[in-house]
Amino acid sequence: MPQFRFMELEIWKDSITLNEKLFSLADEISDAKSFRFAEQLRAASLSISNNIAEGAGSYSDRDFANFLNIARRSVFETANLVFIAHQQSYIDTNCLNSLLLDLDVLSRKISKLRMRLRMNEEKKR
Repeated sequence: MPQFRFMELEIWKDSITLNEKLFSLADEISDAKSFRFAEQLRAASLSISNNIAEGAGSYSDRDFANFLNIARRSVFETANLVFIAHQQSYIDTNCLNSLLLDLDVLSRKISKLRMRLRMNEEKKR
């Protein structure tokens, strides 16, 4: 199987694992009343891994860092949606806390890689 750069990244692997959880949640709550919400949850969580993958295809660390910024913002959007899911009683407090913890850890890992890429760019100047 061909290997793409993003497939080696821990943050991409973590985002895919989180995607599975969030897509399952979206499937559970995807009735007629909450269909739009479920679709928004899928889109926000998918945006995380998509931006990591797209950024990994960049030719420069600076460009990759910009995509990681977008991925991190998608983490925050997803966290907001998870919080709203709890508020609407789609998920219980344990599920909320577990998902928010996963999102927080992922956000920190993305930020760490982004800072390292930006430092690499500064060294090149």
